[in-house]
Amino acid sequence: MSIRIATFNAENLFARYKFKKNFDPSSGDGFTINDLAFDIFDETEKQITAQAIQTVNADIIALQEVESLPVLDAFNSRYLAKMKYKYRILIDSFDPRKIDVAVLSRHPITNVRSRREERNSSNTAWLFSRDCLEVIIKPNGKEIMVYVNHFKSMMEGREETKSRRKEQVDRVAAIVNEHWMGKGYQGNFVVLGDFNDYPEAETALGALLNHPVLENVVNRLSPDNRWTHFYASGNEYRQLDYILLSTSLSAANANIKPGILRNGLPFRADKYEGERFPNVGENEPKASDHAPVYMDLDLP
Repeated sequence: MSIRIATFNAENLFARYKFKKNFDPSSGDGFTINDLAFDIFDETEKQITAQAIQTVNADIIALQEVESLPVLDAFNSRYLAKMKYKYRILIDSFDPRKIDVAVLSRHPITNVRSRREERNSSNTAWLFSRDCLEVIIKPNGKEIMVYVNHFKSMMEGREETKSRRKEQVDRVAAIVNEHWMGKGYQGNFVVLGDFNDYPEAETALGALLNHPVLENVVNRLSPDNRWTHFYASGNEYRQLDYILLSTSLSAANANIKPGILRNGLPFRADKYEGERFPNVGENEPKASDHAPVYMDLDLP
């Protein structure tokens, strides 16, 4: 059988502090989700974000920058009901912005493991900025394991943040080895997400991009078509979002290329000359500053 897998940084998928008129926030208990009290943060942007997800039409999609499982459930119910994402998972991390990684799936999620409690080597902070969320999914009796990541951002500078990002990357590579080395790395597994670094020059991603049993499938596209993110301040078009396939999956899908959906990017990203979704603006609103990456896979 064939399934479509995707990753998408949905950029601030929040439902916070947007209280409806004539509602006193002190009247709530702070925990109950009350649709009469608040609404999804920025309605138009969430509609465009949903359109990007609908257009990708993945069977399994890893998301980054989601506030919480209740927000994911509300977003799914309101905007994605026709997509039939019956299975959803998100585990809160320790990110100070309260953004997490998540999975939406049409197929049963049978096992989940979080790495949120792991510490860095000096035991001064949590290792992962968000999490390395391990999820086993069973499409029609077959099994695929996905490792969803959102590594340390380059907000304070690429070089300044490299060491922390590299420690996260190295740990994910080690987790893959722990799981799969004893099996000769034979199995259906994917490492994916927003890696917050590009492959060129002094990348922090070496342990994954150079791993002998993982393939960065975006490299199957022409070099000029590999960018997934537009950084306006530097006018940079880079790959920050990745799907890394195991040897088994790579061999079984050797002739398949991934897709990158850029219709939800703002018009300022003028390297993309194709159509935009309705209501996309010059800067905002937009689906995200990232483009979803997706690929159809036959599961051996």
